[in-house]
Amino acid sequence: MTRNTNFSRKTGETQIQGCLNLDGSQNRNIDTGVAFLDHMLDLLAFHGRFDLEIKCIGDLDVCPHHTIEDTAITLGQAFVKAIGDRKGIIRYGSCYLPMDETLTRTVLDISGRPFHVYKGELSSPSVGNFPTEMVSHFFYSFAINASITLHQEILYGSNDHHKIESLFKGLAVALNIAVQKRQLIIDNKISQTRIDENVPSTKKIL
Repeated sequence: MTRNTNFSRKTGETQIQGCLNLDGSQNRNIDTGVAFLDHMLDLLAFHGRFDLEIKCIGDLDVCPHHTIEDTAITLGQAFVKAIGDRKGIIRYGSCYLPMDETLTRTVLDISGRPFHVYKGELSSPSVGNFPTEMVSHFFYSFAINASITLHQEILYGSNDHHKIESLFKGLAVALNIAVQKRQLIIDNKISQTRIDENVPSTKKIL
Protein backbone atom coordinates (compact mmCIF):
# COMPACT_ATOMS: atom_id res chain seq x y z
CA MET A 1 0.00 0.00 0.00
CA THR A 2 1.51 3.29 -1.06
CA ARG A 3 1.58 6.26 1.26
CA ASN A 4 0.48 9.21 -0.78
CA THR A 5 -1.73 12.25 -0.65
CA ASN A 6 -3.03 15.03 -2.85
CA PHE A 7 -2.79 18.46 -1.30
CA SER A 8 -3.94 22.01 -1.85
CA ARG A 9 -3.64 25.20 0.17
CA LYS A 10 -4.89 28.66 -0.68
CA THR A 11 -4.23 31.90 1.17
CA GLY A 12 -4.31 35.56 0.22
CA GLU A 13 -0.63 35.21 -0.71
CA THR A 14 -0.23 31.80 -2.36
CA GLN A 15 -2.12 29.02 -4.12
CA ILE A 16 -0.45 25.61 -3.87
CA GLN A 17 -1.51 22.20 -5.09
CA GLY A 18 0.14 18.89 -5.87
CA CYS A 19 0.74 15.37 -4.64
CA LEU A 20 3.31 13.50 -2.56
CA ASN A 21 4.07 9.77 -2.60
CA LEU A 22 6.53 8.49 0.01
CA ASP A 23 6.77 5.13 -1.77
CA GLY A 24 7.36 6.59 -5.18
CA SER A 25 9.99 6.25 -7.86
CA GLN A 26 11.46 9.75 -7.95
CA ASN A 27 8.93 11.28 -10.35
CA ARG A 28 9.06 15.06 -10.01
CA ASN A 29 7.13 17.98 -11.47
CA ILE A 30 7.93 21.12 -9.50
CA ASP A 31 7.10 24.76 -10.25
CA THR A 32 7.04 27.29 -7.41
CA GLY A 33 8.20 30.32 -9.38
CA VAL A 34 11.41 30.40 -7.30
CA ALA A 35 13.99 28.63 -9.44
CA PHE A 36 16.44 27.78 -6.65
CA LEU A 37 13.63 26.40 -4.50
CA ASP A 38 12.51 24.24 -7.44
CA HIS A 39 16.08 22.91 -7.68
CA MET A 40 16.19 22.10 -3.96
CA LEU A 41 12.77 20.39 -3.97
CA ASP A 42 13.83 18.38 -7.00
CA LEU A 43 16.84 17.16 -5.03
CA LEU A 44 14.68 16.48 -1.97
CA ALA A 45 12.31 14.25 -3.92
CA PHE A 46 15.05 12.50 -5.90
CA HIS A 47 17.30 11.66 -2.96
CA GLY A 48 14.33 10.88 -0.72
CA ARG A 49 13.04 8.55 -3.44
CA PHE A 50 9.63 10.25 -3.31
CA ASP A 51 7.22 11.29 -6.03
CA LEU A 52 6.51 15.00 -5.78
CA GLU A 53 4.31 17.23 -7.88
CA ILE A 54 3.83 20.79 -6.73
CA LYS A 55 2.60 23.99 -8.34
CA CYS A 56 2.68 27.28 -6.46
CA ILE A 57 1.36 30.63 -7.61
CA GLY A 58 2.60 33.21 -5.13
CA ASP A 59 2.95 36.95 -4.70
CA LEU A 60 6.47 37.03 -6.10
CA ASP A 61 5.93 40.66 -7.05
CA VAL A 62 6.23 41.33 -3.30
CA CYS A 63 9.10 38.94 -2.51
CA PRO A 64 9.74 35.16 -2.39
CA HIS A 65 9.09 34.90 1.37
CA HIS A 66 5.46 33.77 1.24
CA THR A 67 6.07 31.28 -1.58
CA ILE A 68 8.99 29.64 0.24
CA GLU A 69 7.27 29.59 3.63
CA ASP A 70 3.90 28.36 2.35
CA THR A 71 5.53 25.66 0.24
CA ALA A 72 7.28 24.35 3.35
CA ILE A 73 4.07 24.48 5.38
CA THR A 74 2.11 22.66 2.68
CA LEU A 75 4.76 19.96 2.24
CA GLY A 76 4.90 19.41 5.99
CA GLN A 77 1.13 18.99 6.18
CA ALA A 78 1.21 16.66 3.18
CA PHE A 79 3.91 14.56 4.87
CA VAL A 80 1.70 14.06 7.93
CA LYS A 81 -1.15 12.81 5.75
CA ALA A 82 1.07 10.58 3.63
CA ILE A 83 2.90 8.91 6.53
CA GLY A 84 -0.41 7.82 8.05
CA ASP A 85 -0.47 5.92 11.35
CA ARG A 86 3.34 5.49 11.43
CA LYS A 87 3.04 1.76 12.10
CA GLY A 88 6.22 -0.16 11.37
CA ILE A 89 8.37 2.80 10.32
CA ILE A 90 12.04 3.02 11.27
CA ARG A 91 11.18 6.44 12.75
CA TYR A 92 14.73 7.79 13.09
CA GLY A 93 17.04 8.94 10.31
CA SER A 94 20.41 10.65 10.09
CA CYS A 95 22.84 11.70 7.40
CA TYR A 96 26.26 13.28 7.05
CA LEU A 97 26.14 14.79 3.57
CA PRO A 98 29.32 15.96 1.80
CA MET A 99 29.05 18.50 -1.00
CA ASP A 100 32.54 19.29 -2.27
CA GLU A 101 34.13 21.43 0.50
CA THR A 102 30.94 21.38 2.62
CA LEU A 103 29.73 18.87 5.19
CA THR A 104 26.36 18.96 6.97
CA ARG A 105 24.70 16.76 9.55
CA THR A 106 20.98 16.03 9.63
CA VAL A 107 19.28 13.99 12.36
CA LEU A 108 15.53 13.55 12.65
CA ASP A 109 12.79 11.72 14.49
CA ILE A 110 9.27 11.25 13.12
CA SER A 111 8.16 11.87 16.66
CA GLY A 112 4.86 13.69 16.55
CA ARG A 113 6.68 16.34 18.60
CA PRO A 114 7.60 19.19 16.25
CA PHE A 115 10.94 20.83 16.97
CA HIS A 116 13.71 22.33 14.87
CA VAL A 117 17.33 23.06 15.74
CA TYR A 118 19.50 24.76 13.12
CA LYS A 119 23.17 25.66 13.44
CA GLY A 120 25.01 27.17 10.52
CA GLU A 121 26.10 30.36 8.83
CA LEU A 122 25.48 31.61 5.32
CA SER A 123 27.38 34.66 4.12
CA SER A 124 25.54 35.56 0.90
CA PRO A 125 22.27 37.51 1.02
CA SER A 126 20.76 35.19 -1.59
CA VAL A 127 21.45 32.28 -3.87
CA GLY A 128 19.70 32.89 -7.16
CA ASN A 129 16.30 34.32 -6.21
CA PHE A 130 16.27 32.51 -2.85
CA PRO A 131 17.08 34.73 0.17
CA THR A 132 19.45 32.81 2.45
CA GLU A 133 17.56 34.06 5.52
CA MET A 134 14.75 31.76 4.34
CA VAL A 135 16.84 28.58 4.49
CA SER A 136 16.40 27.89 8.20
CA HIS A 137 12.83 29.22 8.02
CA PHE A 138 11.93 26.73 5.28
CA PHE A 139 13.19 23.81 7.35
CA TYR A 140 11.54 25.15 10.50
CA SER A 141 8.18 25.51 8.72
CA PHE A 142 8.47 22.01 7.28
CA ALA A 143 9.46 20.38 10.58
CA ILE A 144 6.71 22.05 12.61
CA ASN A 145 3.99 21.15 10.12
CA ALA A 146 5.35 17.64 9.54
CA SER A 147 5.41 17.05 13.31
CA ILE A 148 9.01 15.87 13.24
CA THR A 149 12.02 16.65 15.41
CA LEU A 150 14.71 17.96 13.07
CA HIS A 151 18.31 18.86 13.92
CA GLN A 152 20.53 20.34 11.21
CA GLU A 153 24.08 21.66 11.34
CA ILE A 154 26.48 23.02 8.77
CA LEU A 155 29.74 21.58 10.07
CA TYR A 156 31.96 23.46 7.63
CA GLY A 157 32.10 24.82 4.10
CA SER A 158 32.60 28.03 2.16
CA ASN A 159 30.11 27.98 -0.72
CA ASP A 160 26.55 28.89 0.25
CA HIS A 161 25.01 26.99 -2.67
CA HIS A 162 26.81 23.85 -1.55
CA LYS A 163 25.78 24.38 2.08
CA ILE A 164 22.10 24.75 1.24
CA GLU A 165 22.12 21.88 -1.23
CA SER A 166 23.81 19.64 1.34
CA LEU A 167 21.08 20.48 3.88
CA PHE A 168 18.28 19.60 1.46
CA LYS A 169 19.97 16.38 0.34
CA GLY A 170 20.70 15.44 3.96
CA LEU A 171 17.04 15.93 4.87
CA ALA A 172 16.03 13.79 1.90
CA VAL A 173 18.30 10.89 2.85
CA ALA A 174 17.35 11.03 6.54
CA LEU A 175 13.63 11.12 5.69
CA ASN A 176 14.02 8.19 3.31
CA ILE A 177 15.61 6.13 6.08
CA ALA A 178 13.03 7.12 8.70
CA VAL A 179 9.91 6.39 6.63
CA GLN A 180 11.01 2.89 5.63
CA LYS A 181 8.94 0.00 6.97
CA ARG A 182 10.76 -2.32 9.35
CA GLN A 183 11.04 -5.93 8.16
CA LEU A 184 10.60 -8.69 10.76
CA ILE A 185 12.39 -11.98 10.15
CA ILE A 186 10.15 -14.98 10.83
CA ASP A 187 11.63 -18.08 12.51
CA ASN A 188 15.16 -16.83 11.78
CA LYS A 189 14.57 -17.30 8.06
CA ILE A 190 15.64 -14.37 5.93
CA SER A 191 13.41 -15.64 3.15
CA GLN A 192 10.36 -15.21 5.39
CA THR A 193 9.67 -11.64 6.41
CA ARG A 194 6.72 -9.44 7.19
CA ILE A 195 6.22 -5.78 7.96
CA ASP A 196 6.30 -4.75 11.61
CA GLU A 197 2.82 -3.34 12.30
CA ASN A 198 3.70 -1.82 15.66
CA VAL A 199 4.02 1.89 16.27
CA PRO A 200 7.72 2.43 17.13
CA SER A 201 7.12 3.94 20.56
CA THR A 202 6.61 2.60 24.08
CA LYS A 203 3.72 5.05 24.24
CA LYS A 204 2.09 3.18 21.31
CA ILE A 205 1.42 6.48 19.60
CA LEU A 206 3.45 9.07 17.70
